[in-house]
Amino acid sequence: MTVTHAASRASRAGSPARRPLNKRPSRRGAETRAGYAFLAPWLLGFIALTAGPMVASAYLSFTDYHPIRGGDWIGFDNYTRIFDDPRFADSVKLTLEYAVIGTPIKLAAALGVAMLLNNRRRGQGTYRSVFYAPSLIGASVSIAIVWRAMFNDDGIVDKTGQIFGMDEGGWIGNPDRSLPMMIMLAVWQFGAPMVIFLAGLKQIPDELYEAAQMDGAGAVRRFLRITLPMLSPVLFFNLVLETIHSFQIFASAFIISNGTGGPANSTLFYTVYLYQRGFGQGQLGFAAAMAWLLVIAVALITLVFFRTSRYWVFYGEGR
Repeated sequence: MTVTHAASRASRAGSPARRPLNKRPSRRGAETRAGYAFLAPWLLGFIALTAGPMVASAYLSFTDYHPIRGGDWIGFDNYTRIFDDPRFADSVKLTLEYAVIGTPIKLAAALGVAMLLNNRRRGQGTYRSVFYAPSLIGASVSIAIVWRAMFNDDGIVDKTGQIFGMDEGGWIGNPDRSLPMMIMLAVWQFGAPMVIFLAGLKQIPDELYEAAQMDGAGAVRRFLRITLPMLSPVLFFNLVLETIHSFQIFASAFIISNGTGGPANSTLFYTVYLYQRGFGQGQLGFAAAMAWLLVIAVALITLVFFRTSRYWVFYGEGR
């Protein structure tokens, strides 16, 4: 009796204790489901408004689709016909000129004003707001209409230029002045990169400038040896962003030229011509092919920027 009882106690002591079953869902699983629930509106919007149209445009680029008669699969014909179109070549050339000339001028203006606003003075907040305001309203339809009225024949800009000896005739109707006019509109909207430059300038230690000044470095040398290297990551960010924006110019050029891209294709930017072929002539397949060529071109240019940034962008102690 005693041996049996002892063996029973030993077997109970050696056997693992039974744990109560947890029927409640785990906390991690509940948090995961809650996260997906909060992401659901964004995911639906991304699929319906971004990913879905991208897939549809990729398919249309291989067809001769028309919004009324539909279309058939034609393979790479749209992509080959694009390079035989002289107006396509004109739009590419104009857009490249706009990006190569306008982007550096815009960044230079933004950096110059940011350096002026970096100094402490009364009404600093007011100045920042005034310079930033054009970036908020510059791409709107109303501002483009005002800009057209200013640069039109007998407009205020034309009359002011005549005072300083410029020929009359306006800017919008003159093919030689259309691109400079569009660049001035882009430079006028330097507020966004200016704010980013200003934030970067605030991160540069004042001790570096004080030490350089004690060593006899002038303002230009301090700018080249301290400001630009320390500001290179911010400059790189603004350069990539503004270059992409310059290839996307549409609203201002479309409104100022009344959608024609004239005179003499002087405002026929890439996106304006894309709109004309897709929605003006109903050649949505051709326009989709143009859109994907633009995506590839911007991606390659951005890749070049990132590859070459190792030679001139400095992060902390190194490049």
